[in-house]
Amino acid sequence: MEKIATREAYGKALVELGQAHGDVVVMDADLSKSTKTADFAKAFPERFINAGIAEQNMIGMAAGLAAAGKTVYASSFAIFAAGRAFEQVRNSLAYGKLNVKVCATHAGITVGEDGGSHQAIEDIAIMRSIPNMRVIVPADGPSARQAVLKLYGQEGPAYLRLGRSSVPVIYDPDFDFTIGKGIELRPGTDATLIACGIMVAKCLEAAKVLAGEGIEVSVVDMHTIKPLDTELVIRKAKETGAILTAEEHNIIGGLGSAVCEAVSAGAPVPVLRMGINDTFGQSGSPDDLLQHYGLTVDQIIHNVRILLKKKQH
Repeated sequence: MEKIATREAYGKALVELGQAHGDVVVMDADLSKSTKTADFAKAFPERFINAGIAEQNMIGMAAGLAAAGKTVYASSFAIFAAGRAFEQVRNSLAYGKLNVKVCATHAGITVGEDGGSHQAIEDIAIMRSIPNMRVIVPADGPSARQAVLKLYGQEGPAYLRLGRSSVPVIYDPDFDFTIGKGIELRPGTDATLIACGIMVAKCLEAAKVLAGEGIEVSVVDMHTIKPLDTELVIRKAKETGAILTAEEHNIIGGLGSAVCEAVSAGAPVPVLRMGINDTFGQSGSPDDLLQHYGLTVDQIIHNVRILLKKKQH
């Protein structure tokens, strides 16, 4: 199966965007080789700004450029973009509804050996709590590319969450991607798996195994966490009667929390949340960490069986 990191797709999409739109400016906090904004810097050096190791300053500069009519894509690691620069993102970007896309790479525990200090597992929760902020977590390379291109046409701030490690390619390059609309990748009647990011491919794999046991689960790629596709969530809750959410993020405040909020208000059914169980990450290989924290195909299958028992009762 073909694999590509979403950060790699991001870098290539920026060049594509820069070729089409002269108002696009890309910024980075001295991490351009890792975030892949170096691709844009090479193609359009006059529209690339390295703000140095100063994320707060970068966001402030991005706000000024956006106020002057530019469309800005500002990048750093997720732990710094969402954590270190929170006040500037909140007050300089979101409060003024400025056209800056905060594109954060190296999110989640698959940062690997860099350890808990660099593994952002709270960033979705932080960003979805900010008014006016869109939050998008693409599942693969093609969806990351589509998100970059589609965000250009969406006025106002956004947070795009990208990963370090290569992930399976799920989509064709020109599939229909709409910000704010989840995608049902597989139909099913027994339960619904709602996932984002790297967990989408794992849910699809688990669904195939479960189908072999006579259990048919629907799989939804909820690439947009905010605004959440509440209509799709409620419809799947009513159709299947049980939901499992899966994310490479703390179970508090992320996709699982957003889905629970929608379900409790619109169609109360059993919901089981898969993610990091409110603990910090640690150093290790991405695969070992996913195994340690239970973000695996086998654990999805196990949790679906638990969910189905809850549904029966």
